[in-house]
Amino acid sequence: MTTPNLPPVRKSRRIRGGSVMELMLVLPILLMLSFGAVDYGYAMYLKNTVQGAALIGTRTGIVSGATNANVTSAISSYMTSAGLSGSGYTVTMTPTDVSAGATGSTVTVQVSVTWGNAGTKTLGSSFGGISNGKTITGSVTMVHE
Repeated sequence: MTTPNLPPVRKSRRIRGGSVMELMLVLPILLMLSFGAVDYGYAMYLKNTVQGAALIGTRTGIVSGATNANVTSAISSYMTSAGLSGSGYTVTMTPTDVSAGATGSTVTVQVSVTWGNAGTKTLGSSFGGISNGKTITGSVTMVHE
């Protein structure tokens, strides 16, 4: 018996650099997702901190005999302990003089900071990051005692 003539078996040629090419395509996307997670996570922390500062300021301002200096001092202490003392935050109080508030009236304290002053800015806004002009605000209203 004779064996049929089979074509010679070709060794497959390996394509070199395929892994590097896949990494080059996927790495920028993974980096943008990672940096975006850092930015937006820090934005949530910053929002929570600013809201907490407004809460502390309002709780200080509703007590009888409280002054604007007491409110700003409490907020300043809270923001310093959070590491945001140099962030350029602003404090707005309603009424403008908390000591003039009558029992039963409302006191509102609003603390605001811009992302350009307090944010991490790891991802540029053109890549989906938070714009430097974004204002993060915390506001609390309570009844004066």
